[in-house]
Amino acid sequence: MVIGGFSIVVVALVVLVILVLFAGIKTVPQGYRYTVQRFGRYIRTLEPGLNLIVPFIETIGARMNVMEQVLAVPTQEVITKDNASIAADAVAFFQVLNAAQAAYQITNLETAILNLTKTNIRSVMGSMDLDELLSNRDAINERLLRVVDEAAEPWGIKVTRVEIKDIQPPKDLVDAMARQMKAEREKRAQVLEAEGLRNAQILRAEGAKQAAVLQAEGQREAAFRNAEARERLAEAEAKATRVVSEAIAEGNVQAINYFIAQKYTEALSAIGSASNSKIVLMPMEASSIIGSLGGIGAIAREVFGDNGNGNGNGEPQPPRPRTGLTRTTPSINPLSPRES
Repeated sequence: MVIGGFSIVVVALVVLVILVLFAGIKTVPQGYRYTVQRFGRYIRTLEPGLNLIVPFIETIGARMNVMEQVLAVPTQEVITKDNASIAADAVAFFQVLNAAQAAYQITNLETAILNLTKTNIRSVMGSMDLDELLSNRDAINERLLRVVDEAAEPWGIKVTRVEIKDIQPPKDLVDAMARQMKAEREKRAQVLEAEGLRNAQILRAEGAKQAAVLQAEGQREAAFRNAEARERLAEAEAKATRVVSEAIAEGNVQAINYFIAQKYTEALSAIGSASNSKIVLMPMEASSIIGSLGGIGAIAREVFGDNGNGNGNGEPQPPRPRTGLTRTTPSINPLSPRES
């Protein structure tokens, strides 16, 4: 079978159309943006999916990644405000928001962002003291983010985060900081110990105060009770004395005899129980005590009149000894004379 020239032309045209279609159909993956150029000039941006361009007239310019990207900032030397040399590294996160600006406003986008971040790290951290630098990383990150984002905005870039990863002071400075921290902790420990001792002394003083107050109140209550007891005893003695006095006034000689004999016996008991008594002289017979009581009773009858057991003419009768009393030989004084 012989193929004619017309058939060859048709096949060539079909192949050309197919090549033109393939050249004009562009598929953009998700997370990317393609810029389209017409004779070298930017005209539009292709979105993810199937797109058509004019073959041989329009071409793909830049394939921009619009996903968030991370950029590691290498370690660099920084001189702080108080002339301390430190080494710091960081990490930056950015995202392309405008593919055309990112493609045509800056050359080598990642290098530009890296250098911009490094210079701003030096400027921001160099304006702070070392202590402020080590304790305020959040403030450093916030300042870096604000400065770098403002600088990269004309490039169609959004800097989402800048984080300082590590800050390394010199070794001798780290040792000095460790000694300072140790001294500060020792000072805190001493302060806490002193406060504990002070609180303990205050509590002991308050306890002693409360104990003294309670003891004083107890002594006052005891004194009040003792005074009340003495008052009751005095009232009882006064009442007893008044009763005896009334009995004596009425001429009852037995009352005064009983009163004087009781006091006499109490006095002898006190003399006998004294701790410093070595020798005690006592009457040889108990009848002597009764005789003494009888003499006292006679005196009372003379004073108060013959209402007792007198003889009627005012002369006192001699005391009659009581039966059943025997002579006793006191063992306290062996040198006393004995009657036969």
